Amino acid sequence: MIGHIVVGVDGSAPATAAVEWAAADAQRRGLSLRVVHVCRRRPEGASPPECAALLEAAVGRARRLTRDVKVTGERLDGHVVERLRAESERADSLVLGGRGRGGFAGMVLGSAGLALAGHAAGPVVIVRAPSPLRHDRVVAGYDGSDHSAAAMAYAVEQARARGAQLHILYAWQVPLASPYAVGYGTVIEDARREEFHRAAGQAASWRERNPDLVITDEQVCDHPVSALAKASRTADLVVVGSRGLGGLASAVLGSVGHGVLHHVTCPVAVVRQRIEEES
Repeated sequence: MIGHIVVGVDGSAPATAAVEWAAADAQRRGLSLRVVHVCRRRPEGASPPECAALLEAAVGRARRLTRDVKVTGERLDGHVVERLRAESERADSLVLGGRGRGGFAGMVLGSAGLALAGHAAGPVVIVRAPSPLRHDRVVAGYDGSDHSAAAMAYAVEQARARGAQLHILYAWQVPLASPYAVGYGTVIEDARREEFHRAAGQAASWRERNPDLVITDEQVCDHPVSALAKASRTADLVVVGSRGLGGLASAVLGSVGHGVLHHVTCPVAVVRQRIEEES
């Protein structure tokens, strides 16, 4: 595990919520916290004075919310996505607000957010707003792919640090078929049983490897976005892989990912398998 969390700030309300989430996560998991702001330089080469002020405010906020957590801050120059992607290579995780202003304008709903969520070196956590309720439940979308396995490992760590229940969700869509295909209903039902049996077995494997956690699992016939959105209503965190197969195909980088980031209002962690784990 890499020893620090990076949170990007821009002075917006969602960025403040991201700082609060990152501070709590660093406290729970015994990690240090690095607060960064990517500031656009003026033509004459000087950074706007508000850059230093908003960074100082964010660092101060994080320090007030933590005990014995090393909190540092740094102002960076350059392209927002490029600088934050570079930060992610040396970090346990990257935490961002759901929407921002200035350098973070359009984050998550635009191409910049998807670039970071899909291509950062490790987990990217998107925080829209402070969470008023605590459910003690982490939801993980899982389909057995390498990226979803990396997501599951992160979800296990999060659940353990929180003392929370981990709920593993597998969503399977009924394949489209001609209404005139004789006997196709039986084929679909057999396929559903096979997929659900496989998913339940994979969930049981995670349960056996983590006997200290309460791990539940669910297999549903539903669109992945709809299933995750429903499950998120009683979750403190939803975790998905940056790519998937089967029921979670194209999660995050495709239409499913767009849907998750649009419709899941609790914090969402998008986890990409690290390069060293792929080799």
